[in-house]
Formats: sequence, structure tokens, C-alpha cells
Amino acid sequence: MGYKKVSRYVVLGILFFLPVTFLLFLYPATHNYTPLDIVNESVLDLDKFTSNTEEKIVLKDHITVVGFLGNNPMNNSIAASNLKELVYDNFIGFKKFQIVVLMPKGTEEAVEELKSEIGSYEGLRFWHFVFGEPSDIKQVFFSLKTKTPLNKNFSSNDVYLVDKDLNQRGRLDDRTDNELEKSKPVYGLYAYDCIEVAEIKNKMSDDLRILFTEYRQKRKGEFNSDTRRANDLNNQDEEN
Repeated sequence: MGYKKVSRYVVLGILFFLPVTFLLFLYPATHNYTPLDIVNESVLDLDKFTSNTEEKIVLKDHITVVGFLGNNPMNNSIAASNLKELVYDNFIGFKKFQIVVLMPKGTEEAVEELKSEIGSYEGLRFWHFVFGEPSDIKQVFFSLKTKTPLNKNFSSNDVYLVDKDLNQRGRLDDRTDNELEKSKPVYGLYAYDCIEVAEIKNKMSDDLRILFTEYRQKRKGEFNSDTRRANDLNNQDEEN
């Protein structure tokens, strides 16, 4: 009986201390991470857009995933579902996080159909659809740094990360380790393709966690970055 008691306590001790040890290994990493790059500044806010709620939807002071689903949002239901399941559901609990999708006026009924497709109303409390004229949608889109154009129906599979100061976040250098070893030309990551599940699960999820860590450290007065925003932007412009 005594042996069994000792064995049980040993097992309980291992189960208790193993996660603690793992967290101790992770702790330094959270304080020495590289902040997510600012790839573009002065993204336009949503002053010219309306929503189907009484709340005024803005980008300022939020961490926002910005998307464009166009005149026929149901045609982009796969991209929307991936975004809901792989991003929204995983980050809904983070402070000031939201997803905002810019839609042409006249698509309100189609949006309600899409919302029923991807989740309940309560489940989409921090997922907002805003409506504007095509020219207004283009203005916001052109204020983003992009590699793929907006489709003629004002949709895109790409989504963009915008921080609380209306800066677009991403990666100035998205080369793999193998590409770095071979000194391949530098290329950036400015948007995340919602059709590419691996890109959303790996790159976008990682980048969002880094961005939330930055703001958490800023609140605690622990954030210290050597990133030179202007130089990064100028260097990237020269490379392009």
C-alpha cells in the first residue's frame, strides 16, 4: 500500500511540474520575440461606411483583420468559413480584436445569408460587415500594401492585419530558412490568403499572436523594440 501511495505522489508530482517546466522554457521566448513588421502606414479608416448595427465600426484602437467579400459573398463562403474557424474562433477572446469585412451597398441581404452559413449572430459579435460605395471600398483597398488586385466584383481571398494605429502589419522578409541559406531575393508578406489553410494556420495565426504579445507588453510597460519603422519602410520600397 505504501509503495502505491509513493508511486501515486510521484506521478502527480510529474504531472504538476512538467507543464510548469515547459512554461519556464517558453518564458524567455515571449520576451525576446521579434515584433511584427509594419509594412505600410496610414491605412484609411471607415468614416464613409455604415453597418447594420447601432455601433460605429472603426479600425482605430483595434487589432483588425480586414477583408473584402464583394457583390456575391456566398461565392466566397469557403474563404469566410476558413477565416471564421481558423482565426476568429481562436482569437475572439483577445482584447480589441475584430474582423471587419468591407461590402458594397446593396449586399445586406446576401451578408445575412452568409452569416447564417458561417455562424450564429451571437457567435459573430466581433465580426462586422460594413457597407460603402464601390469608390469607398477601392480607397481603403488602395491604402493597403497589396500584391494582388481587388477583383472586379470588389472581392479578394486575401485579408490584411491592421493595428491600433492604422498601420498594416506583416513580414518585410518572408523567406524560408532554405531561401535565406541560398540568398534568395527578399520578398514580403502583406496579406494572408484565406483559401490557403496552411498559410492561415501557420503564418497568420503566428503573426497575430506576436501582435497581441506586443500590445500586452506595451500595457505592462515591458515592450522594447529596436525596429526602425521609417527605415524598414524605405528599405522595402527600395527593394521593390
